[in-house]
Amino acid sequence: MTTPDTTPVTTPVTNPDTTPTTLPDPRGRTRTAPRAPKPTRTATRRRTSAWTPWLYLLPALAVIGGLLVYPVYQLGLISFLEYTQAQVSGGEPTYFKGFGNYTALFADPQFWQVLLATVLFAAACVVTTLAAGCALAVLLTRVRALPRLALMVAALGAWATPAVTGSTVWVFLFDPDFGPVNRLLGLGDFSWTYGRYSAFALVLLEVVWCSFPFVMVTVYAGIKAIPSEVLEAAALDGASQWRIWRSVTAPMLRPILVVVTIQSIIWDFKLFTQIYVMTNGGGIAGQNLVLNVYAYQKAFASSQYSLGSAIGVVMLLILLAVTLVYLRLLRRQGEEL
Repeated sequence: MTTPDTTPVTTPVTNPDTTPTTLPDPRGRTRTAPRAPKPTRTATRRRTSAWTPWLYLLPALAVIGGLLVYPVYQLGLISFLEYTQAQVSGGEPTYFKGFGNYTALFADPQFWQVLLATVLFAAACVVTTLAAGCALAVLLTRVRALPRLALMVAALGAWATPAVTGSTVWVFLFDPDFGPVNRLLGLGDFSWTYGRYSAFALVLLEVVWCSFPFVMVTVYAGIKAIPSEVLEAAALDGASQWRIWRSVTAPMLRPILVVVTIQSIIWDFKLFTQIYVMTNGGGIAGQNLVLNVYAYQKAFASSQYSLGSAIGVVMLLILLAVTLVYLRLLRRQGEEL
């Protein structure tokens, strides 16, 4: 009786970067199989290049983290504490209040009135800014080079003016005693900041004046990117300028219009300087309060720092939701392009 041959049999390996491994064979023999190949230089370079953008962003992220993360942490922490002037001066101990500040805030009818006024005022500012910016962007495409340059310089001047300076100038222009606007309109000693709606209208005009250049320049760049053949074809078909804008230009500018709309919502919702300067801290009896000014009054005028911090956290969450929508729309716009 002959014994089976158990001499190991090896299979040659063609990849020089692998080491053979002995594996069992069903017939009693053994065979070898190559190990997994080592990572190539191309794969290593790909992994390295994936981290390269983050390395470039690391200094900016460190600065932003130092300037934003810690203040936001302190804002959230104070909103859960009992923190008034007594605690600031050390007269009484600070203790954890939990969601008590938020409960008191949501139970205050004034908070909901201010929130509603903020939303309506921001919506009016956004709509008016978009209308003015888009109209002037279309005008830039219709005028000659010199008027276009003059309009661009004037718009960028309004854009570059600090909010405090612009608000002070507008208050002077509409001053009932020395302002030229009332004289030109024949309004006498009419005070724009006395009534609630007239004060909001005055602030709205100033906000639109300093905000429309962003919309105008952005939409103008988008219009110039549209092929001229498309607009000429619509004009040859007999479409009016309004019909061309509504049926041709606006649909092609939809990604840009969405971006400037979300950006304007973020800016106008957190408005503070114009309201505070032009209405002297929120108007008579707080009739022109918005959330930012309301939080300032609660925190510093009333020394209720924890309640003011709670208002700040609520605003932060609202703006964070709007920002997430903004980022999602930016991503979708990149996919469409």
